[in-house]
Amino acid sequence: MKTFEIKIGPLTRRLPIMPISDTTAIASFVLLGDAELTDYAAQALAKRVPAEFDYFVTLESKGIPLAQELSRVTNHPQFVVLRKNVKDYMVAPLTVPVKAITTSAPQQLVLDGTDADKLVAKRVVIVDDVISSGGSLAAAQALIEKAGATVVGQLAILAEGDAVDRPDIEFLAELPLFPR
Repeated sequence: MKTFEIKIGPLTRRLPIMPISDTTAIASFVLLGDAELTDYAAQALAKRVPAEFDYFVTLESKGIPLAQELSRVTNHPQFVVLRKNVKDYMVAPLTVPVKAITTSAPQQLVLDGTDADKLVAKRVVIVDDVISSGGSLAAAQALIEKAGATVVGQLAILAEGDAVDRPDIEFLAELPLFPR
């Protein structure tokens, strides 16, 4: 299997290159289970968080450990998770459609109404592991705005493909896309 070596600060990881379409492959980055990288990334990204914000918001599921650690490091005891499906326990959930580079079928992002109530008139920072095409990020922004909050920052460990040229995100390292 082909791999891509990425350096994030002092840490190096070998990522398997996986096809996602007939023409494109990605270096598959999975943060889940990598406590060392999660800790490093949270420490580094905490320095780039806007001075004034109320909540971190992340997307299920790979951004969760990063949001958790960023919350701890910045003394923000709670963060909000946008889910991929409506759950039975949710109260008046808000939804928006999402199309991401790593999923073949359209999906949705869901914000539990209880969490939406917390976000009214708040300033939020979106946190994710990788920003690529921007589809998930745009859906997260729309859902946050639907809840009455304002996005004041967007953070990721990696920016992939054209996302590296976006001036509205902060990230630690670049991840290329690969032709097939």
